[in-house]
Amino acid sequence: MRAAALRDRLVPAAQRRTLEELAADLDLREGERASRLSAFWTMLVLSSIIAAAGVISDSTATVIGAMIIAPLSTPIMGLALGLVKRSRTGAAWFVLGGVCAVVGIGLLASLVMPGTFELLANSQIAGRTSPGIADLVAAVATGLAGAVALARRDVAAVLPGVAIAISLVPPLVVVGVCLGRGAPWLALGALVLFLSNMLSLVMAGTFVFAALGYTVPPAPALSRGRAVLVLGGLGVLVTAVLVGSTVANYVFSRWESQVKQVAGAWLAGDRDASVTDVQLQSDTFRIAVRTPGELPPVADLLDRLRGVVPDGMPVVVQTTQGRLITVGKVGS
Repeated sequence: MRAAALRDRLVPAAQRRTLEELAADLDLREGERASRLSAFWTMLVLSSIIAAAGVISDSTATVIGAMIIAPLSTPIMGLALGLVKRSRTGAAWFVLGGVCAVVGIGLLASLVMPGTFELLANSQIAGRTSPGIADLVAAVATGLAGAVALARRDVAAVLPGVAIAISLVPPLVVVGVCLGRGAPWLALGALVLFLSNMLSLVMAGTFVFAALGYTVPPAPALSRGRAVLVLGGLGVLVTAVLVGSTVANYVFSRWESQVKQVAGAWLAGDRDASVTDVQLQSDTFRIAVRTPGELPPVADLLDRLRGVVPDGMPVVVQTTQGRLITVGKVGS
């Protein structure tokens, strides 16, 4: 009784879409199939190109524009509806094909850029290659909001906001860019972000659609058990990866702070010299320094870093005059 009352408060019966209406929105094979497929692939390719341009140019506004027009959430929520209806909608193939297309566009974009163009250092890539547990929490909440908005006739206006909040196309573009630049670990981080967002959408959508009664007569207990087991297993796997990523982010942040302190001590002999930034990009520490004169011996910096960070990590120093100095590897 309480569950039914809560359901009616979230999605009043007068505003609730029928199963047929919802299927018509989420199943790309419904209605005029050729037109819907043409629109899906056209908008997906264009949104991928826009996202690639935004990622490469480090433009947040451009990336947000790509999120708004990207149609990839439609087949993903179609997966959720298919699980509730226990029917095959072909949504999984659209998702798989879309993933391959977007990654391919990101890969091509990275390959056409000059090798001297530093792609991996910009914020659009850095922010999508180290997902944490907070990303999963946000994705689940966004998935719930998206599922409720799809089920109600009167809140469709929030869907653009949901598209912005749940990042789908940009992480896949980053996967392709990182692969094109020979950074598979960064590509894996971006892929994990996409998978966590996708799984959150599917799980949230399945929960909301089932709670609202978009079901067919009950399936055998074995079928229900398998579906729960698969979703639960994927959820545990993605959560475990994100927890590990959160811990890794904490460790990397701590290393960056320690390297900044050590580099500051290295420059202490020159009152006008200072460390302006330290970043761990891929497996390399990049130290930005401001100095009017010559740097102290770089071998001294490596000696000071021994025991602070793992041996074998490359260190690069960049001065305000634009000089890029490859100091070497810690412990070598």
